[in-house]
Amino acid sequence: MSLFSFLNKAGNKPARVDLKQRFQMQATAGPGSMSKVWRATDNETGERYAIKILDKVKTAKLEERYQTVNKPSEAEISLQLDHPNIVKSYEAGFTLEDEPYLLMELIDGVSLSNLVELQNTRIKKQALSFMIQLGQSLVYLHEQGFMHHDLCPRNVMVTVDNRVKLIDFGLAVPNTPDFQKPGNRTGTAQYMAPELIKRQRIDQRIDVFAYALTCYEIVTGKLPWNAGDSFESVLKCINAPPTDIREYSPKLDAQLAEAIMKGAAPNPDDRAQTISEMVDQFVQIYRRLKARKRSQS
Repeated sequence: MSLFSFLNKAGNKPARVDLKQRFQMQATAGPGSMSKVWRATDNETGERYAIKILDKVKTAKLEERYQTVNKPSEAEISLQLDHPNIVKSYEAGFTLEDEPYLLMELIDGVSLSNLVELQNTRIKKQALSFMIQLGQSLVYLHEQGFMHHDLCPRNVMVTVDNRVKLIDFGLAVPNTPDFQKPGNRTGTAQYMAPELIKRQRIDQRIDVFAYALTCYEIVTGKLPWNAGDSFESVLKCINAPPTDIREYSPKLDAQLAEAIMKGAAPNPDDRAQTISEMVDQFVQIYRRLKARKRSQS
């Protein structure tokens, strides 16, 4: 469903909003492949927000791909999500230039991709916590009936107090037969499950795969395949077994390493079948390691 159709269905007249009159648009909080995100302050209330302005041409092209199956818009999905580890969306509409926009909470933090690249003390100390929080956001998303379809460190924020926030639901789709059919190959190539790259039937296990790769990268700063960022280069590598995570992190807890590697299995039948399965293991490991640390202090 297009954003215009969603707003009409919701009983809202899709009026155009002069964002520059309503808000003090301060600076871009970050660019995306299909949008720009601005930091903004409401001129009346003083409240601070992030405003995501979507590229109307690219958004229309994405909607065309799914026009036969009535894909929910990013706004329709985002506005119904309510979880502490998911960015909160408050309002959707159109700018005076007919660009779709989303009014969202302003996250005071950095992209997980920045922390992955740095591999500093912060991410090393918080790695398992980050993995659990991210997993809990995905468990919730799946419970609402959606697949994220573009999970990677770039689409995860970490606040100054180490709260993980899953963002960007532009490619999210319902986990239903119409959207599980072979066909649309959308997402970030390096994190796409083999069945998605090969245009085979998909389900929530594409998110399991991307989640496992993100966890792998949180721990090591690397991906398990030395592939480029094109579909073709990833496809050449992804049929080979992934590099064991302990080659990069030999001191990693054995049970944790095994859980991550299982999630990254190229064959979906060999993976953990749900995010919840992985999160449950991570929570058990977290408690065990915390108890051990207390006993040694």
